[in-house]
Amino acid sequence: MFVSGRDRMAGTPIRLIVGLGNPGPEHADTRHNAGFWCVDALARRAGGALRPHARYQGEVGRIQLAGQEVWLLKPTTYMNRSGVSVRALVDYLRIPMEQILVAHDELDLACGALRIKQGGGAGGHNGLKDIIAHGGEAFWRMRIGIGHPGSRDQVVDFVLRRASAAEQRLLDDAVDLAAASIERMLIDGAEKVMNGLHRRVTEG
Repeated sequence: MFVSGRDRMAGTPIRLIVGLGNPGPEHADTRHNAGFWCVDALARRAGGALRPHARYQGEVGRIQLAGQEVWLLKPTTYMNRSGVSVRALVDYLRIPMEQILVAHDELDLACGALRIKQGGGAGGHNGLKDIIAHGGEAFWRMRIGIGHPGSRDQVVDFVLRRASAAEQRLLDDAVDLAAASIERMLIDGAEKVMNGLHRRVTEG
């Protein structure tokens, strides 16, 4: 994980926050849509809204977060084509990938756990894989843990199903904390927020 000296001294510059998921009511409450939930939570915190935008193949909004203008995006291309939507909006905004944060579900974290990182590979996540293919690896990630079914053969069914009631409570709390943590990143910088999340998991 790379954190620049600038980030240690001030807030992390984020101009676009992307939530990953699949469109349609049949997918709305499934684990794979945790990134969508995070962006929706950010919109609620800021009193904003997202609206469909054909040019960017997604739902798009602008909010004021920590005194800054931030764009929100939920690609509606389905997960494995998320990069097409992200690339279209990035080209319009003319921003570097380093100023993008992508919120997504993470199999390799316990349900409800959160981690922030910058750069790195896709880790088998098709949405991340397509974003990397269209713009590179330098973007930030808010990884929202959904747990693992225990077998690779069960992963597809697992992510496309609803969580149990107990797991969903953990996920709802994690999504709210993820939204709050992203806002804190803009003020305090990524390193401080990452350390706080690490302590929370260790102490929990």
